[in-house]
Amino acid sequence: MADVTETPHPPSGPGLTHVRADGSAHMVDVSAKPESTREATAQAVVNTTREVIALLAEGGLPKGDALAVARVAGIMAAKKTPDLIPLCHPLPIAKVTVDFELAPTAVTVLATVKTRGVTGVEMEALTAASVAALGVYDMVKAVDKQAVITDIRVLAKSGGKSGDWDVRAGGGA
Repeated sequence: MADVTETPHPPSGPGLTHVRADGSAHMVDVSAKPESTREATAQAVVNTTREVIALLAEGGLPKGDALAVARVAGIMAAKKTPDLIPLCHPLPIAKVTVDFELAPTAVTVLATVKTRGVTGVEMEALTAASVAALGVYDMVKAVDKQAVITDIRVLAKSGGKSGDWDVRAGGGA
């Protein structure tokens, strides 16, 4: 059996902080980082039909209020991120919001997560947006079996040493 004793190794290079010099994965030591307020917003898009969007808007889907169910699923998912993504740190999440923008043939899920801690909440925001989109999909699949989830990405972040950015305001990432 291989030796699984954890020994400290520096990251293998800039940008690969979760990989040690020998190529094995590890959880990054964030104990020396200063605590700050951190926030991230992510999106996921559910592409569907005009008919489904109309049903979503009026709450007329066979399974009930899809957006309410998807919102709760996204909030719960943000809190479970370290259980789903192996190298994520458990964080004291202070706030999670999940909102929806309806377009003629799409639902954009916007998830924002906030904490006061030593590492960012981008993964929590991505998880919330992704699972909320899955919740929308689950609720609409009875009337649109070909709905597609796309464009899962971080839109904005603030706090931490890498600074603030927002792709919606022309800021880069």
